[in-house]
Amino acid sequence: MTYTPRKPSILSRIPWWLLAITLLFVLGLWGITGDTGYSQIFRALSGGIATTLWVTAVAFFAATILGLLIALARTSGNRILVELATFYVEIIRGIPVLVFLFYVAFVGAPAMVGGVNWLLQPFDTAITVRQFDFVWRAIVALTICYSAFIAEIFRAGIEAVDRGQIEAARALGFSRWKCFRLIIFPQALRTILPPLANDFVSMIKDSALVSALGVQDITQLGKVYSSGTFLFFETYNVVAFLYLTMTISLSLLVRWLERHLRQKRY
Repeated sequence: MTYTPRKPSILSRIPWWLLAITLLFVLGLWGITGDTGYSQIFRALSGGIATTLWVTAVAFFAATILGLLIALARTSGNRILVELATFYVEIIRGIPVLVFLFYVAFVGAPAMVGGVNWLLQPFDTAITVRQFDFVWRAIVALTICYSAFIAEIFRAGIEAVDRGQIEAARALGFSRWKCFRLIIFPQALRTILPPLANDFVSMIKDSALVSALGVQDITQLGKVYSSGTFLFFETYNVVAFLYLTMTISLSLLVRWLERHLRQKRY
């Protein structure tokens, strides 16, 4: 008589940490919906969810495009482009995000407005610094900061592609653009996507820094509400719950993406 091992149940295959997180989420959701005070706090902060997601999505999209251009410059082989791109990456990565946020908001923005007004002199018109909304100043700052990190992700993915394939494509008469589009980028994408998605999760957390500029995101609304009601414990419980819901959901999506790409590769 042969022994047939029993197939493990679905519950036994679920990681304990995921069960614990699910339990915390259920308890948090039950607490918010079942308590009048927490429900009121949630309604007061819910308007900041759209701002947080908007700032994160726009900044991350722009940072991805800029990071790709910088990575292409670093891997171009042109000495001037390589040096300029490397200088940009090293300088930006060495400045804390909050410091750079203040720099862009209170130094870069007036300088940009001054440059625009200089260009508009022949048209006898001008704009003021107040017209440069703080939301867009925050987006510009996050874009520049994260473009340096994303550039390194793209560079690592591009350099991970076997040089023999690139040389073979060039030998067959492929242009640099065609070689990148058909040979390099599709293979590099599998290496790039997981850390790129992790950077998106990190940007959601770092977007809380824009509250220092008065942008009405989740953190800023929580700060205003708690200072007016003195319900600091309850308010920041809801703030933490909202951020955890967004970041953990995206983290689970990243894990699924990594597993899917690994299976597809092999």
